[in-house]
Amino acid sequence: MPTFEATPRFTTDLHRLSPAQRRRFRQAVNVFVEDLRAGHGTFRPGLRVKGVRVAPGVYELTWSMGTGPAGRATWQYGTPVVPGEQHIVWRRIDTHDVLTGP
Repeated sequence: MPTFEATPRFTTDLHRLSPAQRRRFRQAVNVFVEDLRAGHGTFRPGLRVKGVRVAPGVYELTWSMGTGPAGRATWQYGTPVVPGEQHIVWRRIDTHDVLTGP
């Protein structure tokens, strides 16, 4: 099971989201974790995981598309806490604007 931590900024951003947005994020994270467990180093296209150009080593995950602005979360790989398991550091979460300070 991958481990994770959240920056204080991520936690603040998360609390600002509506309950519906938080629910959509949790659903996306479930899929994200499945892909991490598979260990292929790739994520399914629906998550739209890609590197943030202005911040090497930081990635974005799209957790909401369709109605309203797209929800995005930024993250990076951290130092493993459990040997052989990925560790994720959640950095920011919001709409596309989150990429101005990933």
